[in-house]
Amino acid sequence: MQDYNTFVEKFQVKKTTDDCYTPEIIYDVIADFVADNYGVSRADFVRPFFPGGDYENYQYRKTDIVVDNPPFSILSKIISFFLKNGINFFMFANEKTLLSDAKFYECTRIVTNQTITYDNGAKVKTAFVTNLENEYIIRTYPLLSKLIKKAERENKNKAKLPTYQYPDNVLTALMVAKYCNIDYRVRKGEAVFISELDEQKPTKKTIYGGALLLSEQAAADRLKAEREAREAEEQAAQEKQQEKQVIKWKLSEREKEIVKCLSRHI
Repeated sequence: MQDYNTFVEKFQVKKTTDDCYTPEIIYDVIADFVADNYGVSRADFVRPFFPGGDYENYQYRKTDIVVDNPPFSILSKIISFFLKNGINFFMFANEKTLLSDAKFYECTRIVTNQTITYDNGAKVKTAFVTNLENEYIIRTYPLLSKLIKKAERENKNKAKLPTYQYPDNVLTALMVAKYCNIDYRVRKGEAVFISELDEQKPTKKTIYGGALLLSEQAAADRLKAEREAREAEEQAAQEKQQEKQVIKWKLSEREKEIVKCLSRHI
């Protein structure tokens, strides 16, 4: 097992950021709000959370303000680092988990009730956390909510998200979900975890939710499972249709005579 894990680890891409890249139209609106609301300059804004970046060893200036979308999963660790080192920030956060860490009383949490569609297609109800103000633990900014809502609408209209078609050797959880009507399995030695294809790197695109890179045999098995799942679905649909088959009842000759008699009296 250790040899297998060592083998798999060689193919795993080390990342320091989420796969949720912020559309520029969204970022600009938020950055402008921060500059106007807190009386600071966008020239001092820095974004240390980029693929391959290291926020802990980033060369911060005293005037720098981090206005960026960090990895939500380690947000608590990031906030602790920034507070310890006296770094100002206004960071994106997952609104659903905004109050999951109660120890940072120095921070203000800003609820927007707005969902942002990120460049990888992920839709996240996004809030913010900042140390640019400290009077409130949590608050709202109606103007910020309106600005994000407008920018999100423009972002959707600006470019429709493409539909990705992956090679046969790529398997996502969404694909497996389609095979739940059959018995489908992938052995550990036949796949490695990946978060993106090499071809996607220049465009900063990723495979949302991650994926498995399959061996040739496992890829062939996946295609076979796809066919079997589709056939099973069609069969189930046919059976369901038969169950819903309408039974048409007819009048008997006796009942027809009754109808005739009734009709004569009209």
